[in-house]
Amino acid sequence: MTLKRVIRCRIKPYIQPFERRLAVAELETLSGGSVRPIELIPNTAEEFEVQSSTSSLATLASKLAYWEAVIDGSRRLTIQTLREATVNIARNGVALEEIQSRLPFRDGDVPVPNRRCLRYGTHGIHEYRGKFFPQLVRALLNIARVPSGGVVADPMCGSGTTLAEGVLAGYNAIGLDANPLSVAISRTKCGLLRVDPGDLIDIYEHVRDALLDLRLGNRASSLIHFKKLDDRDRGYLHAWYSDQVLVDLDTIVQVISSTKEGALRDFLRISLSNILRKVSWQKSDDLRVRKEVRLDVEIDPIREFLEELGRSVRLLLAFLRQNEGTPVGSFQVIEGDARELQHYWEKWRGRADTVITSPPYATALPYIDTDRLSLCYLNLLTRPEHRKRDLLMVGNREVTESLRKEYWSFFLDHRNILPKSVVNLILHIERLNRQHEVGFRRHNLPALLSKYFFDMRQVLCGIFQLLKPGAEAFVVVGNNHTFAGGKRVEIETAKLLSGIAETLGFKQGAPLAMEMLVSRDIFKRNAVGSESILRFRK
Repeated sequence: MTLKRVIRCRIKPYIQPFERRLAVAELETLSGGSVRPIELIPNTAEEFEVQSSTSSLATLASKLAYWEAVIDGSRRLTIQTLREATVNIARNGVALEEIQSRLPFRDGDVPVPNRRCLRYGTHGIHEYRGKFFPQLVRALLNIARVPSGGVVADPMCGSGTTLAEGVLAGYNAIGLDANPLSVAISRTKCGLLRVDPGDLIDIYEHVRDALLDLRLGNRASSLIHFKKLDDRDRGYLHAWYSDQVLVDLDTIVQVISSTKEGALRDFLRISLSNILRKVSWQKSDDLRVRKEVRLDVEIDPIREFLEELGRSVRLLLAFLRQNEGTPVGSFQVIEGDARELQHYWEKWRGRADTVITSPPYATALPYIDTDRLSLCYLNLLTRPEHRKRDLLMVGNREVTESLRKEYWSFFLDHRNILPKSVVNLILHIERLNRQHEVGFRRHNLPALLSKYFFDMRQVLCGIFQLLKPGAEAFVVVGNNHTFAGGKRVEIETAKLLSGIAETLGFKQGAPLAMEMLVSRDIFKRNAVGSESILRFRK
């Protein structure tokens, strides 16, 4: 008879109710026992206990996402808590030598976070609209029971949150995205996890010193990088940057180009990308394309870049020092269409242990357009290709009249493969709009919705074929609404996608409702009303 031991676990005190449910689920999965709360201890987080015969204190501490510490005679902070605590060491202005000396943490010297921490490690190197919480991914990896060396996939990887957490957990992470900037960010996030802290310091000091020297002296004026761009990209960028700003940006690029190719040079380029909007004439608090011309004296790209780089280097250095010696997994990120993931991932067919993804929402955001400055300036996608790529994106809200008619005709001819709930919603919105005079966006919506759900059906079909038998997919998706014929109509995307998944053969677990995850205030008014975690088993 196997002897069970009682282990106490302290939950993070600031997490949301849905995260508490995930916390209990991950602890039960890892321990193989039932979790029960014990009385609150004054001035501390709430504690739970679990009886386990399968997991040691060390195993739980190494894997749990939403727990601060595990206790079995002794108190051990979780690796997740230690990783998040590195952010408290890496404040702006802290010397790199101090970060080096204080990490890895010693007992009694851990500034345990007292609020949500989302930008530890590589998660904070580039802002990205709509990214989800890294702790959520880590908890789902635990709940999915991914084995050692298992395969974790995200066919709409965005900024690479799933992939980076998969690599940190020692898994083989594979990602796919149609946005070249997303691919670049994801590769960089994962690649940096293997970087030597000393190499990071060396390249930072080289770039910092070179740019400070140039800032005090004569800056580059030959625009070597800029002149290599497509003529139409140069014309477009001239409309959004002053001549002096373009000179300064070229100076930064030339210094970056003098460094060795690899993850650290990629990191420098991503840091540059993260300031391109800020030093442009794009309105800073506006998601759409609106211009606000400013004087050159108000914009200093070299200063902005060095501040951005210094902030990220401190975060990375602290994390890498704490994580030094911990094995990490492998990764592969490619640019491609999630609807064709079977083509890109043929060798992974039937081999994925889990899929964790957050697909685009139906007509919610102008994905490519949001990143247009980085795509052009970093030569990732030329401006003439933006429109074409946008039309291929799942969830795209832009459409020509001819395409609208094509989408609608396809819907009428093939609607029988969609659940009645999806078909009835689309027809209802079309009928209300047809009976009233509406603008072009609402006129286009029924056709765009039909395209979205056909596209997501293809994606879910690909996910089904990708998974091992018995494996699970977790899909974080948001609901939406529209006004048709003067009436508010709810677009319950979570329920509608669940209906599609069921027609493809998935077995459904109970969805978990969650509040909207917003990564940056400027996007809050574009956020959808609610989100859910959908759980599908093959």
